[in-house]
Amino acid sequence: MPIFALVDCNNFYASCEKLFNPKLKHCPVVVLSNNDGCVVARSAEVKALGIAMGGPWFQLRDQAQQHGIVAFSSNYALYADMSNRVVQVLSGFTPQLEVYSIDESFLELSGVYGQTSSLAAYGEAIRQRIADWLGLAVCVGIAPTKTLAKLANHCAKKGLFGGAGVCDFTTASPAELDRLFEHIEVGEVWGVGRKISARLQSMGIHSVRQLRDADAASLRSRFSVVLERTVRELRGDSCMDLEEITPDKQQIISSRSFGRLLYNLDELEEAVASYIAKAAEKLRAQKSLAGAVQVYLRTNVFKPEVPQYQRAVMLPLPEATSDTRMLTQWALKVLRAIYRPGFGYHKAGVMLLDLTPLLNRQASFFGVDDARSEKLMRVLDGINHRYGRNTLRLGSAGVTQSWQMRREHLSPGYTTHWEEVPVVKAN
Repeated sequence: MPIFALVDCNNFYASCEKLFNPKLKHCPVVVLSNNDGCVVARSAEVKALGIAMGGPWFQLRDQAQQHGIVAFSSNYALYADMSNRVVQVLSGFTPQLEVYSIDESFLELSGVYGQTSSLAAYGEAIRQRIADWLGLAVCVGIAPTKTLAKLANHCAKKGLFGGAGVCDFTTASPAELDRLFEHIEVGEVWGVGRKISARLQSMGIHSVRQLRDADAASLRSRFSVVLERTVRELRGDSCMDLEEITPDKQQIISSRSFGRLLYNLDELEEAVASYIAKAAEKLRAQKSLAGAVQVYLRTNVFKPEVPQYQRAVMLPLPEATSDTRMLTQWALKVLRAIYRPGFGYHKAGVMLLDLTPLLNRQASFFGVDDARSEKLMRVLDGINHRYGRNTLRLGSAGVTQSWQMRREHLSPGYTTHWEEVPVVKAN
């Protein structure tokens, strides 16, 4: 029988911001979305104040001043690096690991925890090592299925079963689980979103226990096979395996809202070229080629009083490629076709579609020199990987990039830029 553990970093973005600034240890901290718009992460202190996720920052300034809330712009490079470090630590506990999201990973523990007295002790060892080596707090949920492990992690955070921080369902009796599941709302189950939760409640299914005990075949006919699988997992039947190899993406999107409205085609070209470069880097990382490119433009839909325009066009390419130069060339051609003067553009984006494995490349008689192209792209990616993204880029992506999103509260790149590494001085 498999044994799954879900390890989840507590308040991950906010915790990363606190990690390198001891003054913030007990301070309420929020992390903001692109252009410093909305709250996307909250520390425990902010949650205790009742501030909701997604609240616009400009509406919270008075509360922030009253309670001493410190706001940070999203520092994606820092969060990604700390996430990779957590995964590296977790890989020392089991060879079977699935990175589910930037702050969550599933581990398969059957047969690997023998040196400790129990699974709960193994979970506590995981928590302690991440705390000691990285300074981050995590919760661990342990169960015979992934859905139950996710639920056990919820209980570990809330201290609902066993000690706070680790929850092991494998030691619970059926009666104990009955009592526990009776008091957990059905919406806490992994995969049961707001809409499904509302439909289930209209059927009289309000708790996890009621969902677990419902007729699985009936739920399948009324919802989907996914919900049937969820019910069976709640009963302890493992229906979902560990996904140790991340499947290749079928499409790659890169888009951002601008720091200000853009009116000129030149600045829009810089933005689109920059987005293509980012998407192409991801494309090469999974060893794929793109057979089509889509570009879209959009004004600010949240300001209906100003003239509105949005357009998206997809262009099949004459030859599948991962060369940033070729992808940029075609993307800019699409942009020039859909651009209309006189509008203030709020957002643009690109999408690479019709992706195929690199090994399936079908050469064209009039195509670029594939060998030279691959060597050039390897050099480009190697330099940017070693010295930081955008160290080397196409001229069409611009130099100053004044259109970039606002990040007025950005913390240093503590672990990703040498010049921003924290310095400790002795008195």
